[in-house]
Amino acid sequence: MIIRLSKSLIILAIAFFVSLVVFGNISDYHTNYQYVRHVLSMDDVFPDTAIRYRAIIAPVGYTIAYNSIIFFEGLTALLCWIGGVVLLYNLKKEAVVFNQKKKWAVMGLTLGFLIWQVGFMSVGGEWFGTWMSERLNTGPTAFRIFILMLIALVYLVQKDEDTR
Repeated sequence: MIIRLSKSLIILAIAFFVSLVVFGNISDYHTNYQYVRHVLSMDDVFPDTAIRYRAIIAPVGYTIAYNSIIFFEGLTALLCWIGGVVLLYNLKKEAVVFNQKKKWAVMGLTLGFLIWQVGFMSVGGEWFGTWMSERLNTGPTAFRIFILMLIALVYLVQKDEDTR
């Protein structure tokens, strides 16, 4: 039973973390919007880089990108909250039931992984070149977050067995 409780609490801890990220993005919208604007406009990459053609210089693009980030982070948090609560509710059920109830948490962790790995590492880091910027490079932070989600996902999907 302790393994099931552990899995449930880890999902809820991730839900809490992502909820704080969403709260920060909404409550300090302007600051975080400016970060997205700098990333997309590529105004802090090496001056002689050949990838500047990738820059987006339309304010509507910044708004769409930033609001999309907030939306998908919010969806990640919601799925993880649902997943963690559903797992807690089913702690004492048969293993087959508990294993089936992991789907919400799996969806939340997968979406979170995609946001931080694809969105921040691949798109932000590689496509928009934030690795070139000392102040905009979120690669190390994104890496820590998506590895956390991946490890939690691997742990979660390990089949639980009946404990009786």
